[in-house]
Amino acid sequence: MRRQPRALPAGIAALTMLAGVCAAQEPAAPGEALKSVRMVRADTPPVIDGRLDDAVWARAAVIDDFHQSQPVEGAEPTERTEVYLLYDNDTLYIGGRFWDSEPEQIAAGTLRHRSLRLGDDDRIAVVLSPYNDRRSGYKFETNANGVKHEAIYQNVSENLPVWNTIWDVASTTDAEGWVTEIAIPLKSISFDPESDTWGVNFSRAVRRKGEEISWVSRNRSYNPSIVGLATGFSGLEQGLGLDIVPAVAVNRRKEFDPSGDSARTRPSLDLFYKITPSLNGALTLNTDFSATEVDSRQVNLTRFNLFFPEQRAFFLQDTDIFEFGRIGGRNWDFNRATSRASRENGRPFFSRRLGLSDSGQPVDLDYGGKLSGRVGSWSVGGLAVRQAEFGEIDSSDVFAGRASLSVLEESAVGFIVTEGDPNSNLDNSLAGVDFRYLNTRLGNSRVLEADAWFLQSDTEGLKGDDRAFGLGLRAPNRSGLRWGLATKEIQENYNPALGYVNRAGIRDRIADLGYTHIFRRGPIVSWFAGIDAQRIDYLDGGLQTQVVSFSPMDIRNRSRDRLIARYQATDEVLVRPFRIYRDPSDTSRQVVIPEGRYSFDEYSVQVTSGSHRNLAGQVTYQWGDFFGGERTNIGGTAAWRPTKHFTFRLSYDWNDIRLPQGAFVTRLSQLTTEVAFNSDLSWINLVQYDNVSEEVGINSRLHWVLRDGREAYLVLNHNLQDHDRNNSFDETLSDLSLKVNYTFRF
Repeated sequence: MRRQPRALPAGIAALTMLAGVCAAQEPAAPGEALKSVRMVRADTPPVIDGRLDDAVWARAAVIDDFHQSQPVEGAEPTERTEVYLLYDNDTLYIGGRFWDSEPEQIAAGTLRHRSLRLGDDDRIAVVLSPYNDRRSGYKFETNANGVKHEAIYQNVSENLPVWNTIWDVASTTDAEGWVTEIAIPLKSISFDPESDTWGVNFSRAVRRKGEEISWVSRNRSYNPSIVGLATGFSGLEQGLGLDIVPAVAVNRRKEFDPSGDSARTRPSLDLFYKITPSLNGALTLNTDFSATEVDSRQVNLTRFNLFFPEQRAFFLQDTDIFEFGRIGGRNWDFNRATSRASRENGRPFFSRRLGLSDSGQPVDLDYGGKLSGRVGSWSVGGLAVRQAEFGEIDSSDVFAGRASLSVLEESAVGFIVTEGDPNSNLDNSLAGVDFRYLNTRLGNSRVLEADAWFLQSDTEGLKGDDRAFGLGLRAPNRSGLRWGLATKEIQENYNPALGYVNRAGIRDRIADLGYTHIFRRGPIVSWFAGIDAQRIDYLDGGLQTQVVSFSPMDIRNRSRDRLIARYQATDEVLVRPFRIYRDPSDTSRQVVIPEGRYSFDEYSVQVTSGSHRNLAGQVTYQWGDFFGGERTNIGGTAAWRPTKHFTFRLSYDWNDIRLPQGAFVTRLSQLTTEVAFNSDLSWINLVQYDNVSEEVGINSRLHWVLRDGREAYLVLNHNLQDHDRNNSFDETLSDLSLKVNYTFRF
């Protein structure tokens, strides 16, 4: 059915502006007053065995004044928590005793180091902000199995969990709960040796109760801008600050159509050097990414490019410094009318443009260098890479530079430049400036943030219309009223060769308004209701896309189960025909949507169970209009963990689309099995299939950690394809790699 596009709901902007003066019905958290702890120097380092029985722990600084940050901020915790702190010249030591009235119910299903599943387990999170700048920091987490998980904050709202470094941890359980001991070498983080004060915070999760127990919190959250103070540091050392990481990768690759077979041995070398304790240099030679995890497959039912996040470790080191203007998705309060790709649209630097062709094939990097860190009030970053030639693209030198100056209490102003194009032989450069405002210290735990940014690219052969700019104002509160307004413009010839653009020649405006009510008693923890909107117009006039998403019911209970109901109204204007489907076995059979205006309404219901359970899952049912026809979508995920040694996860997404131009069905399946023989040895298998490409992708990774920084990988990638759709799959690619790396630290 076709109708004229709807206007944005009247009053959203006015209501949003009023939201800032509305007070939430939530008590101020005890963490509002600035807390501090005096550090104690250890004369003898404790043995990291998860027992806290070394005599030195009796002298440690003790933190025991914890409170609930979730579900009811400021409430008394249901379980007692104590954290102990020590340090010496080169290591920070953290001990924790976590009493539990039902120790047999402790959620500890994760055994593999650096698994992304610690969100399912009872755990302790340590936030370190060594510069105490309320902008940057690290997070270290562990559970009752002593599993390591770390992340670097790319901004105070988001962290990158695929970042890793060298540290040590051990945990044990007993009749009273569980205990952990953590040792973080000062060589593994950046800090100012002249400062005696760091920002620190601690947060414990009791998953079966949906409870977070924090030392300091605001807005029911914690991050580098929400910390207490650890004072009294002195005599901190980092040695030479040099890590030398040689590696060798042996690869055997076989292609079946056309037939080809190749083998190679590729040595590589990474050097990491702390020029100062707060300024890092890195050099990479013959960079190898064979051990990187594969992307999760997506089925694209839009006419715009999808977004796949960076996963390669070299580019993730100090990646927070390269973040610009808050362009990108947020990890919990994003506007539900937007897609991940539209939130990332306009990003000036996106490291996946390096070492990958436009088709996603790996491209060799001959060498590269990076400089990143802090100099006084400045955060600086520079990345230079030499990419090898491939296809008709010559070898190229590319550069990205970023600097930002801390201003006010929690804000920053900065600029960015890039030079070079790794995917063409044309000259390209970019320059931009941004201002990011943050205030987490408003009354009643309120938060306010704003941003303004401007970018201009210069591409050989393109003249004019090469700018992008944006403004945003948000109150991303986790309880009570939250709201946001933002606009950005991406001109037609804006072309960041080292960035990401999926729509150009557009003006994108978003608004959202919502309210979260927290229940202090009873089985229900929170009820959220809100409305989100996005409108994208062509710069030369006319609507491209408009989406209004209304969520009358988003309910969570104390066991972390969740029920969401949502209505979404979409208007799309096609200025040219759009091919939404092509039969992979008969390319002449296509479904093409004609140009014109389309309006459609969709409804969805989603049920999610608490992921701490041994058997957990999520089911989504969506139905409604779609480009003049109808769509039904059923998606779900089931995870089964019979023991901490084994995890089985199955995901399935099914679309039944019936349009006047034709009907088709899309199916996307993912099966993951994880076998953790122990925390240092794991075997992970991922099988993915979609009927749009009719391709099965198999990724099998055996990972052995001798100790942090000394690892071995055996990785198999094997692809099969059903060319004639008769359920007979032919091999298309087989790739087997063995990689070993060893870190020498000085």
